[in-house]
Amino acid sequence: MKKIALTGLLAGALLAGCNPQQKNAAETGAATETNLADVKDLSGLFTAYWEENARLFPLDATTQGDNRYNDQLPNDGTREFRGKLQAFYQKYLDGLQKFNREELSANDKISYDIFQYDLENKLEGLKLNTWMIPFQQFWGLPITLGQFGSGEGVQPFKTAKDYDNWLGRVRGFTVWADTAISNFRQGMKAGVVLPRALVVKMIPQMRAMETQDPTQSLFYGPVKKLPAGLSDADKTRLTAAYKKAISEELVPTYKKLGDFLEKEYLPKSRPSTGIAAIPGGPELYKYYVKTWTTTDKTPEEIYQTGQREVARIRGEMEKVKAQVGFNGDLKAFFASLKSDPKLMPYKTPEDVLNAFRAIQAKMQPNLKKMFGRTPKTPFEIRQTEAFRAASASAEYNQGSPDGSRPGIFYIPIVDATKFNVTSGMESLFLHEAIPGHHYQISLQQENTDLPKFRRFAWYGAMGEGWALYTESLGKELGLYTDPYQYMGALGDEMHRAVRLVVDVGMHTKNMTREQAIAYMLANEAISEEGATAEIERYMAIPGQALSYKIGALKIRELREKYEKQLGAHNDRLREKYVGQNRAHFSLSNFHDELLKDGVMPLAVLERKMDTWAANQK
Repeated sequence: MKKIALTGLLAGALLAGCNPQQKNAAETGAATETNLADVKDLSGLFTAYWEENARLFPLDATTQGDNRYNDQLPNDGTREFRGKLQAFYQKYLDGLQKFNREELSANDKISYDIFQYDLENKLEGLKLNTWMIPFQQFWGLPITLGQFGSGEGVQPFKTAKDYDNWLGRVRGFTVWADTAISNFRQGMKAGVVLPRALVVKMIPQMRAMETQDPTQSLFYGPVKKLPAGLSDADKTRLTAAYKKAISEELVPTYKKLGDFLEKEYLPKSRPSTGIAAIPGGPELYKYYVKTWTTTDKTPEEIYQTGQREVARIRGEMEKVKAQVGFNGDLKAFFASLKSDPKLMPYKTPEDVLNAFRAIQAKMQPNLKKMFGRTPKTPFEIRQTEAFRAASASAEYNQGSPDGSRPGIFYIPIVDATKFNVTSGMESLFLHEAIPGHHYQISLQQENTDLPKFRRFAWYGAMGEGWALYTESLGKELGLYTDPYQYMGALGDEMHRAVRLVVDVGMHTKNMTREQAIAYMLANEAISEEGATAEIERYMAIPGQALSYKIGALKIRELREKYEKQLGAHNDRLREKYVGQNRAHFSLSNFHDELLKDGVMPLAVLERKMDTWAANQK
């Protein structure tokens, strides 16, 4: 999955719940707000919005390469901040209504539709009670802070000012944590609490930060890499300041959070699995489904789609089982895949990283057949940091728009000797790296013709949908020639289909955590530990896991629709349309058009692509 930096997308609903990079607030006051009476055109409206948004969400600004607010970590858990957000979104929604959509250019109409959808969705989300759950084991500021402050993330550590900026952010964390505890306590009174299974995982995450020796702290990382150009005085000053900040601010704050979770919150956490168990839970889940899929599909529709897809993919798995000559049912085949030593050939983390580099080299020659546009942003493959590897999934962290920070494909490797080739290494690389998240996000960020709210937007249905769709390109890219790698790819596709069943099942049909884990184990070659981590992720962020399959199915549907309309890109389908005088469908052009304008709600995407197809004729 992409490391979420959802600029504004879910700020209303997920402000204190699911989004790690929305843990920021504006404290600059009304003096910095824009008077929209002075805004004369749509471009000006979008620019003004983006400037205010950067002040409201300075961690997002840092992620996007805007370093003006790198010292800020204001307290966003307050009622006052939510009130600021409500006024901010309403002001710009009102400002948008002053423009006549029908008089706009085609691209401005897309911007108008996305902007309206986004603001209306955020305002709806602000009515919800997610602020009572400030973070959980998968996303939240206590985790994000470690990634920013390690010296290996998006926070710059190149100058003395950069180092001082980070100390400014540290000072805001103590106040933020006090507010988070207060909000958790209000949730305890209201019955809006996390499942017990998740709280058990959060406590060790906090305890891991309670280092007695500051030089052993994750947050001491930047000091170990002090730039050579710093003066000796700055090096001495900053070393002392970081030791003090770790010992007197960070460690005590993490200890306070850990103590609260263990002694107060855990006893009040709930034994139930799904969000329907909390007050307002069913309505909240419907909102999450709508938000993450950007569709009006009902949970039941999605559940039925999931069951059909599970059945279809099982059929493909049966074919692979027969191809490799395995005697036994799928469950036995799954077990053999998890335990066969020849499928775990690696000895060191570097072996695993090199295997992914080999995948990139193998597919590289075929990429130019499918993409006319490729990103300029550099790309790297890295091992996930040890402090979060045990509970992390493989993920993509976007690069900076100016190319100074590469896009990074992170792979958690807890034990290289147990890293299995049937984990879907080829499909994983397609999804997280190239041509999945790295192509889509980099091309979007590099397109300076887009307003910034679109250049840095994120819609999981299209973004994750694209990444999952790219997994289906494996054979066309020269991959999946090994049946075990193809089985891994089917496993990855099955994983996304299973999500539709278990996510909806847990949150609307009283499916328990244990039943969901069992369903996952029955349909894919995953360890119980892996299945447990996945199911607990869906418990923590309801609806997010639906976006992948729903988006991929829509993109595949659009491709097939235009192949039929325009004449196919392959010989088999082209013969069908000989003599019909149709335009030739170009897969490369289809992909370029799909990506060039960035992510957007699926309905907006389909309107845009229909216009493109009509122009091809």
